[in-house]
Amino acid sequence: MLSDSDIQRALVIAAHPDDIDFSAAGTIALWTDAGIEVIYCLVTDGDAGGFDESLPRAEMAPMRRKEQTAAATVLGVHDLRFLGYPDGMVEPTLALRKDLARVIRQVRPDRVVCPSPERNYQRIGASHPDHRAVGSAALDAVYPDARNPFAFPELLADEGLAPWTVRELWISAGPGADHYVDITDKFDQKVAALRAHESQTGHLDDMEQFLRGWLTRTAERGGLPPGRLAEMFQVLDTS
Repeated sequence: MLSDSDIQRALVIAAHPDDIDFSAAGTIALWTDAGIEVIYCLVTDGDAGGFDESLPRAEMAPMRRKEQTAAATVLGVHDLRFLGYPDGMVEPTLALRKDLARVIRQVRPDRVVCPSPERNYQRIGASHPDHRAVGSAALDAVYPDARNPFAFPELLADEGLAPWTVRELWISAGPGADHYVDITDKFDQKVAALRAHESQTGHLDDMEQFLRGWLTRTAERGGLPPGRLAEMFQVLDTS
């Protein structure tokens, strides 16, 4: 696995606003503190989310973009790309693979983070169909699409986007986790980032307690000392 000192830039791909903060906010805070530039790519605007039935649906997408931007700022992230796919209707199509390959070639990251394409029967909430679709398309965009000059050749011919090889892929919230990041010192930032998603978390009075319990169990699973908090990933060498 690459050392963070070997990473200049990381691209985090997610299906919805707030996915990143639930799965990886503490890790991202550690990376930005270490000087890694982090960029977000949100496939949907989360327009099917929220709990306020009186809110016009047309207002949800811009609200969630604003919330995600605020949450990213808490973690030191200032470059966000929104692809605008409809929430709840994402499929791992060639069009999505092309869009993600485009962002990878634009950003040229050393490391990519994405959701798992696998269903997790222990954590069914992590296995939203949009998450799995985005995970599948992201893996295909990392390999082979973004690095292959003959995949979507118009990206090079029409847009001047040269092929790019991602060196490492981190899969979040999947059943194959093999790497645990101690985020104990970044827990408050994770909570603050999630609180920025007011339309999604404003009703969760016990959110901090829930998170602490969840991250404690994750740390225990990863063999960390008692009292530590962790996020988990499956790390793949894609160089």
